[in-house]
Amino acid sequence: MKIRKIILTTIGAGIVAGLALTGCQRKEDEGPTQLTGRLFVFNYRVASASYMITLKKIAPIPEGTTAVAEFENPAGGDPLVINQKIYTFWDKITLESPDLRCVRKDRPYSVSIKLVDASDKTIQTIKTEVKSDLDQTVLPTKPLVVGPAYTANPDIFKGDGSADYGHDVACPA
Repeated sequence: MKIRKIILTTIGAGIVAGLALTGCQRKEDEGPTQLTGRLFVFNYRVASASYMITLKKIAPIPEGTTAVAEFENPAGGDPLVINQKIYTFWDKITLESPDLRCVRKDRPYSVSIKLVDASDKTIQTIKTEVKSDLDQTVLPTKPLVVGPAYTANPDIFKGDGSADYGHDVACPA
């Protein structure tokens, strides 16, 4: 009776350990990276907004891999596309779009990322959405400063002490 209890306990512990280890395994279709962040970056000093996506390397990335990211264009029209070489020693990958116009608060914008190896084979695809908690109207239409000394932009800050931050009227509703 005592031996049977020991055998059943050992088998039970083995099953639990096996299930725990399989829970830690990565699915083959997940790819070598994991999405860790997505946001809009608003830089009021230079009057710009951009998407920023961060990925964490969770498996080896083949030499010669490129990230191809397509960002929905908030101003309408074709998506904004970047191609960025991924180095095998990077543990974190940051993808940033070109400057944007017309970002609207609480509207989801789609982003698609493909990791493509040197032979142009897709090794991972990530699709996500990014929402802003700010509207781009918080940004001026021109940079607040110009030059290396951060001189106040005379197109915004007038000699009489007034300021004209402007508004982008060409954005879709």
